[in-house]
Amino acid sequence: MELLGTGNDTAPGVAPQDLIKDVTEATFMAEVVEASQTIPVIVDFWAPWCGPCKTLGPALEKAVTEAKGAVRMAKVNVDENQMIAQQLRIQSIPTVYAFWQGQPIDGFQGAVPESEIKGFVDRLVQQSGGDASGGLDDALAAAEEMLAEGAVQDAAQTFQAILDEDDKNAAAYGGLARCFVALGDLDQAEAALNGAPAEISKAPELDAAHAQIQLARQAEDTGPVAELQAKVEAAPDDHQARFDLAQALYARGETQAAVDHLLELFRRDREWKDAAAKHQLFTIFDALKPDDPVVLHGRRKLTSMIFA
Repeated sequence: MELLGTGNDTAPGVAPQDLIKDVTEATFMAEVVEASQTIPVIVDFWAPWCGPCKTLGPALEKAVTEAKGAVRMAKVNVDENQMIAQQLRIQSIPTVYAFWQGQPIDGFQGAVPESEIKGFVDRLVQQSGGDASGGLDDALAAAEEMLAEGAVQDAAQTFQAILDEDDKNAAAYGGLARCFVALGDLDQAEAALNGAPAEISKAPELDAAHAQIQLARQAEDTGPVAELQAKVEAAPDDHQARFDLAQALYARGETQAAVDHLLELFRRDREWKDAAAKHQLFTIFDALKPDDPVVLHGRRKLTSMIFA
């Protein structure tokens, strides 16, 4: 198989030919499960007759190569390796799973835009403690620190200064929007994101800010936590009450508790209201940093439920 970008720009100790491999039933354990103990492995389930696979595969290879050794890729031909596909319950292709420390922690089905593929790879690298982008510059780091410490106005001014120099800086657009969320001005937060150029409109940083805005708007309509907790305790199968409780808990800053209730709701009835629990979990995960323990634990538990 011909690899993309087989220059000398991969991470130290990672040979270019090791980044992307064809994997069979005989090598799956070694090349995916065992290899993912130390480095994330993206598994692309494909077939020669699959049209979307011909688009997705090269795009995945490009994103993996650009990560410069921070993640690897395994390609599994489902026609030739049906046992693997059956064990992992592959129902359609293309299907992509991300393995880390021997377990699938993320994934998607179907062909998706390159921007979403890059976000998927970046998220996986960050979840595993790496850095696919080389890190933020000093100004971005300073602005993020200001925002974290509550100096919201100073952070907003710094993000805006970055945008004055680089009007395609997705991290700065996302940071500026999050500043307005912190100030309670959700309309201005949306306006900041709407001002981003079209070519970065699907960047992960903007998706995270959109998720925070969505959650903040939901928080405006939440009821008292104590009342919702009492309803759930009295009727554990009252799915709407549990969903409302999760929203109220998130609004109060109890993110882990909110995620736990959504996971429990998904366990009880994963199809309730068109899989509302799963979609809400993804919104919360998108709003948080990819390496947040709540995200890492929540994604892993959700994935194990999906594949159970």
